[in-house]
Amino acid sequence: EVQLQASGGGLVQAGGSLRLSCAHSGFVFDDYAIGWFRQAPGKEREGISCISGYDGGTYYPNSVKGRFTISSDNAKNMVYLQMNNLKPEDTAIYYCAADRRLCGSWLSWDYWGQGTQVTVSS
Repeated sequence: EVQLQASGGGLVQAGGSLRLSCAHSGFVFDDYAIGWFRQAPGKEREGISCISGYDGGTYYPNSVKGRFTISSDNAKNMVYLQMNNLKPEDTAIYYCAADRRLCGSWLSWDYWGQGTQVTVSS
């Protein structure tokens, strides 16, 4: 059974940093990608980073490129999202997801963890 659990959210001031963690189990990471998504109140869900278990390739949209970094620790079955220079508009619920794919599309991911709230105060 595929399981994902996101953690590490919290309240931070603008300009600060947070590191989110995604614990995953139940699948061979080499065959999957893990992505981070976020959803702010009243807005659509947005894909914000992806890492491919196949080749370690990463993918970011322009909205977070240069501020967010996704990484994995395969020995621990963990994926991390380091978020720097946070802005109030980064406030959202953050989710990790997994799918048997390479990075490049944010559509139709099969497996989702519960969200973790990130709040950035101005």
